[in-house]
Amino acid sequence: MKYNLNHSTVYEYRESVSSYHSIACLCPRTTPTQLCSNFSLSISPTPIEVVQRVDFFGNSVHYFSIQVPHKELRVAAKSTIENIVSGQELSYAEVYTCANAREAFLNDYQIKNEVMQYRLPSPFIQWDSEVEQFTRNCFAEEKSLFEAVRDLCSKIFHEFEFMPNYTTVHTPLKTILKEKKGVCQDFSHLAIAAIRSMGFAARYVSGYLETLPPPGKEKLKGSDASHAWISAYVPGIGWCDFDPTNNLIPRERHITTAWGRDYSDVPPLKGILFSSGQQKLTVEVDVLPVG
Repeated sequence: MKYNLNHSTVYEYRESVSSYHSIACLCPRTTPTQLCSNFSLSISPTPIEVVQRVDFFGNSVHYFSIQVPHKELRVAAKSTIENIVSGQELSYAEVYTCANAREAFLNDYQIKNEVMQYRLPSPFIQWDSEVEQFTRNCFAEEKSLFEAVRDLCSKIFHEFEFMPNYTTVHTPLKTILKEKKGVCQDFSHLAIAAIRSMGFAARYVSGYLETLPPPGKEKLKGSDASHAWISAYVPGIGWCDFDPTNNLIPRERHITTAWGRDYSDVPPLKGILFSSGQQKLTVEVDVLPVG
């Protein structure tokens, strides 16, 4: 499946911003199942420089700096993506039980080095006995690790309610677990915390999901949105993606932008501005099939 992806971000400021420094994480990754053949970034006001680099996690990020006073910032990213369906969930899912996988994490130094940062607490992901209790019945020692993670995602999907604007990025996981409400970011953070609490490795994936309009209706401009899901490391397979918000294995409709320990590593825009007063944020996303 091939897509044209448009991501538009507009900041409107009540007071003039004199200086702005930002890192944009908007360029989709190229992976064995995804090809980003074209990417462009348009910024207004025009920055004095735009510097592209690859971060610690292998994501392509762009640093830019604006040194002219402005009350509006526009950042538009355009990409062309081609996705190839992976059959990972059908290929070696039964090879490693949770017990076998736990032993591999302890004794295989190549695996330990690759996944170390994805097994530890991170800025938005901490866990306690409540998270462990919520998780434990999904991870029986004789069950395959792949199926255990899939069962965990199914549990989150069925026990939690998707509720936009109910939480913020700073809402603690304890609150999510208690209220059983949130959005894809919350459910991904909870799933990662649960997997790490069992001694395994999981990372946060940011990207997009193509939404489909109701039958007979046209797709509305800007109706798509950023999305988040997880990737768990399964010995014998490698990194396997799971979407706890929708209880499915990501396929061609999921577009990967970046991954890290949690959201703090991969926000679309992260910056420092010199100003005062309030600001208004508007984001529009279009994931448009080609052909």
